Amino acid sequence: MRSLRTTVLAAVAATLPLGAATTAQSAETDLRFAGALEFADDGTLFVGDNYSGAIFAFEMKVAAAPAQIAPVNIGDIDVKIADALGIPSSALAINDMAVHPISAEIYISVTRIGNFESAPAIVRVSQSGSIDIVDLAALPSHKQMLDHFPDQETTFRPRGLGQMPPLVRDEAKGNITLSSLAIMDMEYHEGELFVSGVAFDNFLSTLRRMPYPFTEDQSAANVEMYHISHDQFETRAPIRAMSIQQVDGKPTLVAAYTCSPIVLIDLDEIVDGAKISARTIMDYGNGQPLDMLSYKLDGEDTLFLTSNSRSPHIIPVARLSGAQTYTKGDLPDGGKVDTMPLMPVGDTGKAIMFDGMSLQIANLGENFFVSLTRDIYTGSLNMDSNFAGFPNRLHNLVAEFDFPQYWEGK
Repeated sequence: MRSLRTTVLAAVAATLPLGAATTAQSAETDLRFAGALEFADDGTLFVGDNYSGAIFAFEMKVAAAPAQIAPVNIGDIDVKIADALGIPSSALAINDMAVHPISAEIYISVTRIGNFESAPAIVRVSQSGSIDIVDLAALPSHKQMLDHFPDQETTFRPRGLGQMPPLVRDEAKGNITLSSLAIMDMEYHEGELFVSGVAFDNFLSTLRRMPYPFTEDQSAANVEMYHISHDQFETRAPIRAMSIQQVDGKPTLVAAYTCSPIVLIDLDEIVDGAKISARTIMDYGNGQPLDMLSYKLDGEDTLFLTSNSRSPHIIPVARLSGAQTYTKGDLPDGGKVDTMPLMPVGDTGKAIMFDGMSLQIANLGENFFVSLTRDIYTGSLNMDSNFAGFPNRLHNLVAEFDFPQYWEGK
């Protein structure tokens, strides 16, 4: 899930020329935007380039895994990354984060914002906490151009709220191209890369799948889903975060949309040219999903879903099998807001405590989540590695356990 700031930055380079290539080829150094990140099992790093309409694959295999994966904690991570790039932190946008499946090194995609253009970079954080810039030109790499890439001219329409006129920050949305959402999330699964985003035409929401190593083959299917809180069928807004799980005995894409329905799509439905009707199984209310992680919680397969507007949710995967689906007419007519007794709808799992705001989160080994977390009081952006069973720092929380008398038995 990419932030609104990321999409705003997409307008910075929208006038740069597009590459003419249309098939998989050597990537060389023509990455123009570093957005969504995903690792293959062998350590190949996929990078989504929403400016060029391409996915890059960089081979960064390592010799061995660390003897033990350690938590990595760095305060003011944005300032330290900006220092490494030689820019002020105000000129830095962080787009995504992923962890190398073997080395446990943390990779962060960023944009350096200049006066006349923007430039991408990939930053690596080691297990010891050192920060360096990845020399992408030194890595073996390949590029897959996307079919049906949206045009570079169509922009979003600014809007206010209710009777309120748009503010300056609302009007800025009119400078963002729809193509900035061409690659929203990527999921590698059994030799294939699944990509969510928008394509072209009026039926924008698209799921792509392509083999890796890249070939000229790729499938692009359009996705329609019933949005409970909006009470309408939607075909434009893309999937923001997703995970592939076994549901009802079949490999299934579990996907989260803005405002915030959860849908299921069988993988065998994702074929070229298909018009998919996703199965809506829940809607936990307004907000924009950011990341969806798959991990073990008390021995059970569980999804951990973060949002820009609410606490994270945990969803037991076992509850997705046989889940009730919803379509228009199953619930009272009209839009639905969070305060209605009806919401949330479906077996939504549980909202859990999370101190601060996680902009990006990823698995760090089997026991930790690593998060880029905005501190609720100081506003600083920190890299925190917390136990997956309780992914929190406690420095902002004063509770009974913090009083010395508690431990003295008084």
